[in-house]
Amino acid sequence: MDEKSPRPKPRENVLSLLTLTIEAINLAKEASSATPAKAIFGSVSALLTMIRVRSLFYDDEPQVYM
Repeated sequence: MDEKSPRPKPRENVLSLLTLTIEAINLAKEASSATPAKAIFGSVSALLTMIRVRSLFYDDEPQVYM
């Protein structure tokens, strides 16, 4: 690895992994023929999308409320 090239931040790795997971779930939803499975895949995809979008708006430190 070239020392001068910037290393990707761990957060960028997580976001790209979330994006790939969302795409895979959407493909599974389209390939599924069972209506309950499509509903579950759709719900999981929506939840992961919300997590991905939320992580774009916050800094590296997670927000914790008690």
